[in-house]
Amino acid sequence: MDANILIIDDERDQAEAIAESLRNVGYTCSIAVSGNEVLDIIGRDRIDVVITDLVMHGIDGMKILKETKEKSPDTEVILVTGYGTVENAVAAMQKGAATYLLKPININHLRAAVDKVVEKQNIVRNNIELHKQLEEKFGFSGIIGNSQQMHRIFNILKQIASTTATVLVVGESGTGKELIARAIHYNGPRKNNPFVELNSAAISETLLESELFGHEKGAFTGALHQRKGKFEYANNGSLFLDEIGDMPLTTQAKLLRVIEDGRIVRVGGNESVKIDVRIIAATNKDLGELVKEGKFREDLYFRFNVICLRLPPLRERQEDIFLLMDVFIKEFSKKNGKKIKDITPEARKNLFRYNWPGNVRELKNCIESMIVFNQNGILDINDIPEHIYKSNRTALTGPVFPVGITLEEMEKELMKNTLAYVGGNRGETARILGIGERTLYRKLEKYGLK
Repeated sequence: MDANILIIDDERDQAEAIAESLRNVGYTCSIAVSGNEVLDIIGRDRIDVVITDLVMHGIDGMKILKETKEKSPDTEVILVTGYGTVENAVAAMQKGAATYLLKPININHLRAAVDKVVEKQNIVRNNIELHKQLEEKFGFSGIIGNSQQMHRIFNILKQIASTTATVLVVGESGTGKELIARAIHYNGPRKNNPFVELNSAAISETLLESELFGHEKGAFTGALHQRKGKFEYANNGSLFLDEIGDMPLTTQAKLLRVIEDGRIVRVGGNESVKIDVRIIAATNKDLGELVKEGKFREDLYFRFNVICLRLPPLRERQEDIFLLMDVFIKEFSKKNGKKIKDITPEARKNLFRYNWPGNVRELKNCIESMIVFNQNGILDINDIPEHIYKSNRTALTGPVFPVGITLEEMEKELMKNTLAYVGGNRGETARILGIGERTLYRKLEKYGLK
């Protein structure tokens, strides 16, 4: 294992023997024999584990334990003691020592103790790193956008994440409903508890209730064992119900009862189980219309519609397209081991003009495809998937401006529209139009667009 071990003993031969036995199994070991040397090393170097004799001349193990925990709280301390000082060693464990070993030291016991301590440290560090990655991926910083619509979304998210209220996320396919749901969970009070998801449209009606509420042994053919449902797995956390508009009416009635009572009953069972779950639902349908059509329960709709977050399609926040492009180029270049230096203005313009019916997901897939097949490190118009490129060519074959308009009027209108699309970003406007920024500034002043 990879860990730095500091061995402290006023008998150097004993310290060397311990170090050698640990080096043989892959640990990096250093030795200290005096008090000042010990404190210097702990304050200067990254030490994962300290192995120290409890009784030494000049400095004792209890002081080393105290100083180590003050200077480096994550460093674990293993004490070595004689039979006569076991009580002191136990007292030391109550003050933060990981464990203790009795003299004479058994090498196998020593290695096992160090392995156990290091393994525990790695689990803790991995959990910290995992939470950090989750916060980076699903925190508000993972939601990309600089448009007015996205600023509104950010503001709402910050207000609702800290609560436990039920949330309904509405948006077209590919707008990022799951990402928003995860951001709500991982920025709220339940972030260290489970986030469980279920797509209502992906499971048959006969199995959906079992997936949600679980089932008892013998509840139906093939139910050989008792099984927990998503609600129980999400207990004390969040349950993300995607495509809620596709949920059958019978299941909707049972879901409403769970929301009202805070209890579930497994399929085939009689006993209720108390649960504490935050529900985040999502749909790409108009639930209000489904209520009118008798396909969605009105009382459940009102339960979900307390906090409704509507995500705009990408075509309504076009100023975010370039920002998303740059983020995805960086992400997929790294993922696919490609060194993509840039994307040409022509390719940017072509992608900008596309309607993106599949929204952010379609743009993301498009950029990854372009990167995978690119050969020269510069994304160009030839890298754009054919259906997107052809769609844009078709869209541009008709007249864009009415007959009789002057070239200057056309240029002014084009600059005005491009500025609006990119949220007033002049650098992006110049890049889209294929002109220098100085030229753009001069023309903006000429047309009174500053």
